[in-house]
Amino acid sequence: MKPERVLFLCTGNSCRSQMAEGLLRTLGDGRFDAASAGARPSGNVHPLAIRAMREIGIDISRQTSKPLDGFDGQKFDYLITVCDSAREACPAHAGATRQLHWSFDDPAQVRGSDEQKLAVFRRVRNEIRQRIERFLETRDG
Repeated sequence: MKPERVLFLCTGNSCRSQMAEGLLRTLGDGRFDAASAGARPSGNVHPLAIRAMREIGIDISRQTSKPLDGFDGQKFDYLITVCDSAREACPAHAGATRQLHWSFDDPAQVRGSDEQKLAVFRRVRNEIRQRIERFLETRDG
């Protein structure tokens, strides 16, 4: 059976969408082809996103920050926006069969010490994981 294709979209494609891509790829157990993009990509994956994911055994260090238009002409079963500004910037994507919106705080905007920032990255990572686990449960039935 062909894997379902899922594209995660956020503004900078440096944190939330990158973590979601890595989580779905891992938790989906080969049933999903996960990708991510940004409405205005930052050009890098945030080091604290990489660190937070590494803590749970998922390596996203080789993922890259990509623009949405790099996926023009491709078909996806799901386009999932993970921040409000991405949903506003991309109200619809012609290549997506279904579109979902999951709003998460932007951990890259947090100010404070590295430990304070990392705590927010961990919280957002865990929230994304919970949402993906619920998504997978609906796909199993």
